This record gives sequence, C-alpha cells and structure tokens, in this order.
Amino acid sequence: MFILNRLKEGILAILPIYLIILILYFTPFLTLTNYELLVFTACSALAAVGISLFNLGAESAMTPMGKAVGSGLTKKGNLMLLIIISFLLGLMLTVAEPDLQVLAKQVSTLISPLFFTLIVGIGVGLFIVIAILRMIFKVSLSSILMFMYALTFGLAILLVYVGNGNLLPLIMDSGGVTTGPITVPFLMALCIGISQIIAKKSEKDMNFGLMGLCSIGAIVVVLFVGLFLDSNLSYKVGDYSLNPNFFNTYLNNLFDSFKEVTIALILISIFFLICNYLFLHISKNRLIKMGIGMIYTLLGLSLFLSSVSTGFMPIGYLIGEQLASYGNTIILTFCFIVGAATVLAEPAIHVLNTQISEVTGGIVKKHVMLIGLMIGVALSLVLSIIRIIYHFDIMYYLVPGFLICLLLSFFVPKVYVALAFDSGGVAAGAMTSSFMLPLAIGVCVVLQGESQVLTDAFGIVAMVALTPIMVIELIGLIAIIRDKLIMKKQVSNMILEEDEVIIKF
Repeated sequence: MFILNRLKEGILAILPIYLIILILYFTPFLTLTNYELLVFTACSALAAVGISLFNLGAESAMTPMGKAVGSGLTKKGNLMLLIIISFLLGLMLTVAEPDLQVLAKQVSTLISPLFFTLIVGIGVGLFIVIAILRMIFKVSLSSILMFMYALTFGLAILLVYVGNGNLLPLIMDSGGVTTGPITVPFLMALCIGISQIIAKKSEKDMNFGLMGLCSIGAIVVVLFVGLFLDSNLSYKVGDYSLNPNFFNTYLNNLFDSFKEVTIALILISIFFLICNYLFLHISKNRLIKMGIGMIYTLLGLSLFLSSVSTGFMPIGYLIGEQLASYGNTIILTFCFIVGAATVLAEPAIHVLNTQISEVTGGIVKKHVMLIGLMIGVALSLVLSIIRIIYHFDIMYYLVPGFLICLLLSFFVPKVYVALAFDSGGVAAGAMTSSFMLPLAIGVCVVLQGESQVLTDAFGIVAMVALTPIMVIELIGLIAIIRDKLIMKKQVSNMILEEDEVIIKF
C-alpha cells in the first residue's frame, strides 16, 4: 500500500504536464507525429515511476543519512573536522549532481563539462562551510546574502568589462542546477541534523538557508573563473532531434544515467560508511534499510533522468520552435501553464516540502509552499520568454529582482527568508534544465537566431531560481499582516468584553 501511494504521487506529479502537451496536440498550435507522441507518453510514464521510486528512496535513505551525519559530526565537537568533511561532501555531491550534468552537456561546445562541474562544486563546498559557520555563530542569513549578492553583481560588472558578458546568463544558471535530486535530500537533512544539536527549537530558520547559499556560492566562484576565460568562446546549439530508434536511445540514456547516479551514490555511501565506522555506529538493521533506500533512489533517479533526456528535451525544443511562430500571446500563455505544471514534476521539490512541513510542525503548509512555487516558476518562464522576444540583458531582471528579495528579507520572519532562498534553488531542477531550457532555446532559435541563444535563452534557470524567492517572501509578509490583524481584533474584542463587565457592575 505504501509503495502504491508513492506511485500515485509520481503519476500525479507528471500527469499535469503530460495532459497539457496532449491537449496542445489536438490544437493547430502543435504538430507532433504519432511516434513523437508515443515517445513522450512512454517517457512520461517511466518518469512517473522514477519519481515514485526516488521519493521512496529519499525518505528511507538520503534524508536519515544526512541527519545522522550532521548530528554526529556536530556532537564530535571538532570544528575543523566538520569544516573539512562538509567542504568535501559539497564538492563530491555537486560534481555528481545529475541536474548539473544535464546543463554541462548542453554547453559542452562552449566549455569542458568536467571543468564546469568542478568549479561549481568548489563553490558549493565553500559555501556549505559558510552556511555551517553561520549556524554555529548565529549570523543573520539576510546579512550574508546582502554581502554575497553585492559581491556577485560586482563580479558581473567586471565580467562585462573584460569582454565576457555573454557568459553571464550561463553563469547565473549554474547556481540553480547545483541543488537537485542528489544534493537536496542529503544536504538539507545534514543542515537539519546540525541545527538540531546547536540551535534552539525557536530558531527554525537555522534549519534552512543552506540551499540558497549553495546556489550563490556556485555563481560567485564561476563568475570569478569567468574573468580569466577566453573572450572568443562560441556556442553552438546541440542536437535536440528525436532519435527514430526509441528503445536503443532510451537504453543508452538509461545506462548513462545509471552510471552517473551510481557513481554519485557510491561516493555518498562510502562517505557515510566511513562516518558510521568512526563515530555514528548505526545499527545493522538501520544500515540495511538505508541500503534498500539507496537502491530505490538509484533506480528512480536513473529512470527519471533517462526519460527526460529521451523524451522531454527533444519535445521541449520542438514545442518552442513551433509555438514561436504563432505569436507572443500563445507562447506566453502556454509557458505560464507549463511552468506551473513542471513544479509538480520536480523530485527535489517534494523532498523540500516534506522537510519544511516536518521542521516547522505544519506552521508552513505544504500546499501553500507548492502554490507559491508554481506561481513563481510560471512567472519566471513567462519573463524569460519576454526577454527572448525583446532581446534585452538578463541583469535588467536579476538586479532589481534580487534587490527586492534582499529588502524583503529584513521585514519577513527569518524562517520564511531561509525557506524562500532554499526554494529558489530547488525549484530550478531537472525539469528546468531538460524541458524548459530546450523550450526557450527553440523559441530563441526561431525569433532571434542561433547566435543569440547563449545571451537570450540561457538565464532561464536563474529566473526560475529568482521568482519563487520573491513569492515565498511575499507569503511570509502576508502572514505577518494577517497575524497582526488577528491580534488587533482579539485585543479589540477583549476591550469590548471588559467594558461590558464594567457596565454590568
């Protein structure tokens, strides 16, 4: 029954986006062959199974492993050991992160995928250390974010000055893809495990904020490296065509995904077993349960990633190409709807929402977070397509956008600030890089030409990471206003009751 419930969740996650494409298939706006529709249907079904297995694995393996390592390292009381292991863990997880691999492959004609993933991993590792030091020394997240985003935009100005401004959208995208299905369950649980030891129960904001700092960390380090890259780098659009031999293509992608995920999980398992031998000492029965959970994670993530690579990427690109020729209203309406639907299909978002509900004791509702993320991602996709249509720099969005987010962080509850910046990074997951990015590239190729793809189409991941932050912070602001109004009403009622008592006397 438990597995059936997880399967139901996976089907419900994929079903909205599948139905949207199916409805569009019966309109004049999208022309798909029977083979293309059949491939997309098969990949949607396999992706649903993949999400189900992944959620099962994350719940039974990744999350308890992360919590155990976080609390165990903190109890040791060795700060240097905590810093070194946290950095290595961040580097290791990020290099193996499938979302980052998907983006790296799409820009392989521009920069070496291995070099790109390594520098992103170093950024994540460094900022995990900063996040942990923040928890230990009780530093305000808003203050750290204000400084880091000021540094980010300062480096961005320098990047433009040295002639590498065309790399800005790609660099900003690198922050969003660091927080995917491998990193989110483990690192969020690690953060919660540490905070449970060193933070008070009232300091719920200390449980979150790690994902947000990881995202900005990747951007800062890649920006710095970008200052020294060759300014004559050129980008070519990859091959997004649908292979006529579905079974061979799917099996090849499944093998590649299985290999990448296996490497990631083996590294995590070795790391965890070393920690367990040295100081965790978890029982054999629990280790066996975690091992079974890792198998679920491996199978689920391999199925999901191979499905989006085989079916979602080429179909996304095809949809972008075709809808771009029907006018702005059609493409923008479709992007808003599909942007909201893709949130349901992001595996890491379900992990985030579950952990948020548990840590806050249900104060922050899962459905409120989900609706906020859906609105945020839908708006981000619309704004990205508007940028492609009118061909302007992404910094016109990012600078005022993050400035508003940072200003709001000083007025909303701390827990909402931490949740917002975590949500932004997590929202930009596998579906963004493997479906929405190809869709944007398809639109850009038709409207602006291949030469503008690097500057106009890329940046969509960064936008997906931005708008949910703003939406969640606004939810927090609304919560404050609502609570104050309720309190004001209660005080007013108390005064009226006291007046009545005095009159009766």
